[in-house]
Amino acid sequence: MLTIAAVVLCTLAGGQPQRGDPSASSVPFTAVTLTDPFWAPRQRANATGTLDQNWTQCEKTGRIENLQRAGDAKTGGYQGYFFNDSDVFKMLEGASNLLARNNDRQLRRRVDKLAGVVSGAQQPDGYLNSYFTIAKPDEKWTNLKDMHELYCAGHLIEAGVAHSEATGRTSLLDTAVRLAACIEAKFGPGKTSGVCGHPEIELALIRLYEHTGDPRHLEMARYFLHERGKGTGRPLLGQYCQDHAPLAEQRQVVGHAVRAMYLYSAATDLARIDGDAPMADALTSLWDNLTLRKMYVTGGIGNSAQNEGFTTDYDLPNESAYAETCASIGLAMWARRMNVLTGDAKYADVMERVLYNAVASGVSLDGCSFFYVNPLAARGGVSRQEWFSCACCPPNVLRLLSSIEQYQYVQRPDGLSVNLYAAGTARPPAWGGAGQITQESRYPWDGRVTLRVEAPADRGEWTLRLRIPDWCRSHSLRVNGSRVDAKVSRGYAELTRRWGRGDTVELVMDMPVQRVVSHPAVSGNAGRVAIRRGPIVYCAEQADNPDGVSNIVLPAESPISEKWEPELLGGVVVLTAAADRQSGVFPSDRLYEPRGEGRPATLRLVPYCTWANRGAGEMTVWLAESPSAGLRAGKAWLTPSVSHCYASDTVDALCDDVWGESSADPKPPRMTWWPRKASEQWARYDFEPVQTVNACTVQWFDDTGRGECAPPESWRLEWTDDGAVWHPVELVAGSTYGIALDTRNEVRFAPVTCRALRLVAQLKPGKSGGIIEWALSRVP
Repeated sequence: MLTIAAVVLCTLAGGQPQRGDPSASSVPFTAVTLTDPFWAPRQRANATGTLDQNWTQCEKTGRIENLQRAGDAKTGGYQGYFFNDSDVFKMLEGASNLLARNNDRQLRRRVDKLAGVVSGAQQPDGYLNSYFTIAKPDEKWTNLKDMHELYCAGHLIEAGVAHSEATGRTSLLDTAVRLAACIEAKFGPGKTSGVCGHPEIELALIRLYEHTGDPRHLEMARYFLHERGKGTGRPLLGQYCQDHAPLAEQRQVVGHAVRAMYLYSAATDLARIDGDAPMADALTSLWDNLTLRKMYVTGGIGNSAQNEGFTTDYDLPNESAYAETCASIGLAMWARRMNVLTGDAKYADVMERVLYNAVASGVSLDGCSFFYVNPLAARGGVSRQEWFSCACCPPNVLRLLSSIEQYQYVQRPDGLSVNLYAAGTARPPAWGGAGQITQESRYPWDGRVTLRVEAPADRGEWTLRLRIPDWCRSHSLRVNGSRVDAKVSRGYAELTRRWGRGDTVELVMDMPVQRVVSHPAVSGNAGRVAIRRGPIVYCAEQADNPDGVSNIVLPAESPISEKWEPELLGGVVVLTAAADRQSGVFPSDRLYEPRGEGRPATLRLVPYCTWANRGAGEMTVWLAESPSAGLRAGKAWLTPSVSHCYASDTVDALCDDVWGESSADPKPPRMTWWPRKASEQWARYDFEPVQTVNACTVQWFDDTGRGECAPPESWRLEWTDDGAVWHPVELVAGSTYGIALDTRNEVRFAPVTCRALRLVAQLKPGKSGGIIEWALSRVP
C-alpha cells in the first residue's frame, strides 16, 4: 500500500488550520523571482505577449462582451462556444498570478475592471454562466455531460482564489464563494445527482476550501469525486467524460486526456486531505499506466485526435501525435500533487520533463502564438496559431507560466524539498518572511546549481532535500565548500543540519548527451533514438538542416558535440553530429529512387520546445540509427503484402505510422488497389515470430472528386496459423467493420495468435479503394 507523506500544517486565509502543502494549496512561496536563462525570458514573454494576446482575443471574439451582456440583463447575441467563459476566467487567474509577482498598477486596473464585469454577470442566486444567462436561461443544469457549466464554474473559482492571493482583496473571491454556494445548494445527496462531463469543479472546490477553510466546499468536491463512476439515479457518462467506473477501482488511463488529468489532480488533493490510502493506490496504478505505457518522451500525453486522449498501451505515433498542450499542463499539475502526496521525486522527474518539453513547446518564444497539438514529427506546414475557436490552450499557458514558481519547492514538516532548479529567490511561508533561499544556476543548460540558505536561527535542525533527476547518473555535493556524501532517498539527496544564515550548497550534476530508446512495443520508434541532454529533449529541424530531416541517419557510433549559442532561439545549447543523408530511405520529393550509400552530412539538433519558431519546415524527434530504419521502422516483426498496389503508391504505407489529417489528405504515403474496381481485394500482414493481436485501426483513402478511390462496400478480417486455412476473427460486442471517412475505424476482436492477418475488402461498384494506415494492437 502506498505511504502518504506527511505534509505541513499551514494556516489558511480564513484562519482555519488545515493539513495541506504550500506548493499545492493556497499558500505558495512568496516573493519568488526567477532570473534563470530558461524560465525568466518565457515569463517575460508570458507577461507581455501571452497576456496581451489572450486579452485582445477575448475582447475581439466576444468572450468578454458575453459576460457584459449577462450583467446588463440582455438576452440573445451570445458569441462563440458555450464554454467560452472559461477562457476569460483562466486569463483572469493568469493575470492575477502576474500581479502576485509584480504589482503593476495598469495591470491591476485592467484586472479589477474585468473582475467587476465577471461579478456583474452573477445572478441573485449565485449562478454565473453567460451562455445560459443570455442564450438558454431555461436550460440551466439540464445537460451536465456536454455543456460545461460546472467546468466553467471551476475556472471562475480558481480565478477568485488567485485574485485573492495576489491582491488580498475578496471581491472576485466573494463571487466565487457565492457561485460555490449555488452549486452546493443544487447538487449532492438528497438533491440533484450528477457530475460534469469535463472535470475541473472538483479541484477548484478543494482549492477554495484550502483558501477559505469552509468545509462545505470540501464536502461538495468529495461528493463529485466519489459520485463519478457510481451513477446514483443517473446514467453514467462514459470513459470520455471520466465517468465509467469509481476512480478508486480504476487501473487503466482512458478517455479524454485533459479531463483525466484534472480529475486525477483533484483526487490526489483529496487523498492527501483525507489520508485515503486506497485512492492513493489507485492513483499510483494510473500513474504507472500513463508514464510507463502512454507518455511521449517529451512528456506529452493523449496520442489520439479522435478522442483527444488515450487508446491502447504503447500506441504512440509521432507525426499524428495529438499531445494537447492543455493535457501536458494537466500532467504537470497532477505530477506536482503526486509528489506532494508521496514525497517521491519520480513524480517531480516527470513534472520537469513535461514542463521543459511538452509545455514549453506549446507557446512561441515571443509568447504570441500557440500549439494546440504537439507532434513529434512533421513534414512541414505545422505552425503555431495566434488563437483558436476552441481556445482552451492559450489561457492555460498563461496561468501555468505565471505560476511556475509554485512547482519549484515543497515544504514538509521536517524541511524543504527542491524539485526544480531555476535561478531565483523564494521565501518559504513557514519561515514567516524572516528568511529566503536563493538558487544560482544556468540550468537547464548547465548542471551546476548553487543554493544559498538564509534560514531563521530558530528553525533548529531540518532537512534540505535536493532532487537528483532520473537522467543524472553522477553528481557531487558541497556544503560551505566541503564535499559531503549525502544519502539519496526516494530520488532526493538529503542534507540534515542546523542551517545558518549564509550556508551554501553546491550541487553539480553531470549532464552528458544521452541517446534514449523506447520500449520495443512502440513499433514506430524501433531502430531510432531520441536525443536528450539534461531535462531537454532535442529535435532535428529543417531550419538547421536545409535539405530536410526525414532522410537523416545518425549512426550509433557517431559522437555528439554541444555548443552554447546565445543568439539562437533566445540562447540554447545546440548539438551537432556527423550523420549520413540517405537518398532512398525516406522518400520525399520522389516516391522511388535507388538506395545509395548515403552522403556525409552534419546534423544539428535544437531543443524540441523551440521548434517552429523559424518557419514551418520538417522536424523529427526520433532519429534513425541505420538505413534499415525506414518507413517500416520498428515493424521487423511483420511483412505487408497486398493483392495489388498501384505503381505510384507503396505497400509500406500500410504500416508507416503516418496518418492523414483526413481521408482525402494527399500528403501521407498510401496504398491503393487502383485501377481494380468492384472486386474483392486484400491487404495482409505476415508475422515473424507469431503474434497475438486483438484489435486494428484503419484509415481509408478517398479521392472522390479527383479520382476513383472510396471506402469499400464492406470488409472483414481473417487470420491463419498455417498459411493455408483462413479463419474469421470474432468481433467483441459492439465492434463493427467501420467505413467512415476522416476518422480511424477501430475494430476489436477476441485475441488470436497467428502467423498472418489479412484485411479483405469488397470494393464498391465503379470504385477502387485504398488505405492510408492499417495499425494493429498486439497483446504483450
